Amino acid sequence: MSAIHVRGGTVVNADRQFAADVLCVDGRIVAVGENLEAPAGCQVIDAGGQYVMPGGIDPHTHMQLPFMGTVTMDDFFTGTAAGLAGGTTSILDFFIPGAKQPLMEAYRTWREWGEKSAADWGLHGAITWWDESVARDMGTLVNEEGVNSFKLFMAYKNAIMADDETLVNSFRRAMELGAMPSVHAENGELVFMLQQEMLRQGITGPEGHPLSRPPAVEGEAANRAIVIAKMLNVPIYIVHVSCIEAAQAIARARARGQRVYGEALAGHLTIDDSGYRNADFATAAAHVMSPPFRAPQHQEALWQALQSGVLQTTATDHCTFCADQKAAGRADFTKIPNGCGGVEERLAVIWDGGVNTGRLTPSEFVAVTSANAAKLFNIYPRKGTISVGADADLVVWDPQGTKTFSAKTQFSKGDFNVFEGRTVRGIPSHTVSQGKLVFVQGDLRAERGAGRYLKRPAFGDNFIAAGLSATANKPTAVVR
Repeated sequence: MSAIHVRGGTVVNADRQFAADVLCVDGRIVAVGENLEAPAGCQVIDAGGQYVMPGGIDPHTHMQLPFMGTVTMDDFFTGTAAGLAGGTTSILDFFIPGAKQPLMEAYRTWREWGEKSAADWGLHGAITWWDESVARDMGTLVNEEGVNSFKLFMAYKNAIMADDETLVNSFRRAMELGAMPSVHAENGELVFMLQQEMLRQGITGPEGHPLSRPPAVEGEAANRAIVIAKMLNVPIYIVHVSCIEAAQAIARARARGQRVYGEALAGHLTIDDSGYRNADFATAAAHVMSPPFRAPQHQEALWQALQSGVLQTTATDHCTFCADQKAAGRADFTKIPNGCGGVEERLAVIWDGGVNTGRLTPSEFVAVTSANAAKLFNIYPRKGTISVGADADLVVWDPQGTKTFSAKTQFSKGDFNVFEGRTVRGIPSHTVSQGKLVFVQGDLRAERGAGRYLKRPAFGDNFIAAGLSATANKPTAVVR
């Protein structure tokens, strides 16, 4: 028997906070209450003066992703290990088929890659093309492999962009299966046209990236996806909402009762677009991701959307490339691999920018960093809550601890940190994954292959009640 006793802290769940000990035995939480008695030989964590919260769930990462002619620096081991250092104990990544590649073939490839994960992990599917074999494979993935969400890219023309026909067919099939469709909302045709226009004007550097992807192209795509979802009566999840226009489209839809859910990235909440104008190419190129970082007014709007419930989750889109990889676009910004890191920094960035400023309560922080994602993707209450029977995935949070982010000290394998030089107050002192201490006061103890694949069951007739009041209607399976 392995046991951990977290003693003397303040437990924070999405619904309330209260003084309590937490006892974990053999990877599960077995008791939550004051003055618990721990079994002999139990490891004790003194959480006095600290919060004890569910481990973070990052619902949007890209580990070991082949993209734009290269592969991300972080694989499933290094990326999930970095996440553990920041208090994130579960991720949901994506398998992305190539042109006409069978979905099951892509899924098996990513399943193999993911076996090295240090933390629990699951997969969203991506639909990049359509025929009856795709519909058939979606059924296999939902019913046998525990994939209950499918993403469509409305951008990246001539690569993985899905046209409206593919959106309609995929959304309809997802609804039949009880799966959640999601979109990367940017109008790919407009982006492609604007990219060519920038290059014709001689704008070839990273500053051309945000100019070719203005907020309007994101707002249009978000609204189009929402309308299609409404016509088909299917809930929809919109990833990495970065601008006022997209947030407003979601707000309008939710106000009329449509089940639309949105995700904000830690980077979009805290970083503006000035980095693209940095005179140093490597620094400017390091900020290239899609959608791009926006002008400051968009960050405030995203915080307001989180506060009001228009957006429900926070993520990172963790997708790390080094300076040599980014240099592929030195003469043409459209060839710069898109992606930034963040899985290690997300919780601290959101706490510092949200809780420390009064924008979020500690319970609201738990909601947007773990509980809501667990509910939306049907792994609640196995994940996202500190309660009896839940997985022993915890983060002990020191609200007075400080850290200054730097590429020199990060655990992620990228060579740039978009939060470089930012000092935050509120950091993890301990991370517990599957009932094991994996991070202790700066000492990372991640184990290659310790993570388990998360099978996420399909949703039933109560397909995600508005306001996130619904919980899973089937037990969540966690398998190796």
